[in-house]
Amino acid sequence: MNDRRTRTAVVAAALSGLLCVLPMAPAHAATTIPVGWEGDALGLSSAQQLSQGEGVTVAVLDSGVVADHPALKGRVTTGPDYFDDGLDSQSPEWGVHGTNMASDVLKVAPKAKILSVRVLNGEEEKEDGEVERRSGTSPVASGIYYAVDHGADVISLSLGTGEVANFADSADVAAIGYAVSHGVPVLAAAGNSGGKLNETAFPPGYAGAIAVTATNQGGGHAAFSTVHTYNEVAAPGVDITSAKNTGGFESIQGTSPATALTSGVVALMLSHNPKLTPAQVRAILTSTARHPQGGWNALLGYGQINAPAAVKAAASPPDDKTVPVKYEGKEHFATPVGTSKTTHPPMEQEMWLTGLGAAGVGLLMLIGGLLLALKGRRKAGAGGTVMAPPPGQF
Repeated sequence: MNDRRTRTAVVAAALSGLLCVLPMAPAHAATTIPVGWEGDALGLSSAQQLSQGEGVTVAVLDSGVVADHPALKGRVTTGPDYFDDGLDSQSPEWGVHGTNMASDVLKVAPKAKILSVRVLNGEEEKEDGEVERRSGTSPVASGIYYAVDHGADVISLSLGTGEVANFADSADVAAIGYAVSHGVPVLAAAGNSGGKLNETAFPPGYAGAIAVTATNQGGGHAAFSTVHTYNEVAAPGVDITSAKNTGGFESIQGTSPATALTSGVVALMLSHNPKLTPAQVRAILTSTARHPQGGWNALLGYGQINAPAAVKAAASPPDDKTVPVKYEGKEHFATPVGTSKTTHPPMEQEMWLTGLGAAGVGLLMLIGGLLLALKGRRKAGAGGTVMAPPPGQF
């Protein structure tokens, strides 16, 4: 697959050399999809001077994409419908979320192509792209295998398990492993549960996926974006103008558009250097991101994507040192960053001091309670009566 991307890039470079004396019209999608504040936040104008996603296919596994939308026409290939719930492609419920996502990818990488594979139904996409768990093979897993086997260079998953937040699907794990082992990065939305439902959610919680959280217009954590220790990078996710399945555009929000925008940045990177591995893509995204104060955190991961820096870094990526690790028993855990996987990393000083203060207050309350109890006993011994509290009260 890397060789295929290399050949495509060489041909594209040769053609661009022959046509450099002619005025080049911008890609159709780039002129019709409005770019709002996310353009400046990501640095798109600078990044697109280096690459526009030529020769790269982004698989959008979602609720389907309306391929004849004016902003998407000629850029979308429609794959199978693995959800297969009988919903007609002409229905207004078909392709709502997926059409949004495809336009967000092309907003960033206007010369990329979209491979649409339907793995969600029309009702679920209204609930932030939640996946329905069905008997048999997972639609998501089937979609990933199809995408890899049909030329996808990037897989974008703006979906999640929703209420079944701690449900891991072995078929999905195997499929993501299949994609990564075939050189295809997988990006997944962190979720829209804020700090309330932040148990491990899938697919962003799978080790092979790059979890994307959302930022607001100030560059900070979007309130709805799920907080978790697997968050890796962030991208704009508030007031994003995206294509509607029924035509025109609408404003949306969520970690879904943040993931689609990030997938577009990865398309720019792969177009600039088709030999990038998934590990190198991850390393570049995290190292070039605008790191939050204090470094990585569970709100923004390593920070908001810096598109021009990521595309530039793609030309000279770090060495990919990922290798198979021999299994040495259930007690063996790899420690690539020097932190044992069996212990929690040290608490930040501010959190530690807060906890210490709370413990001190609790200790003082305990001492005060003991003194009151002793005083009451002395009164009782002097002939008074002490009433015990009813059961369950303090």
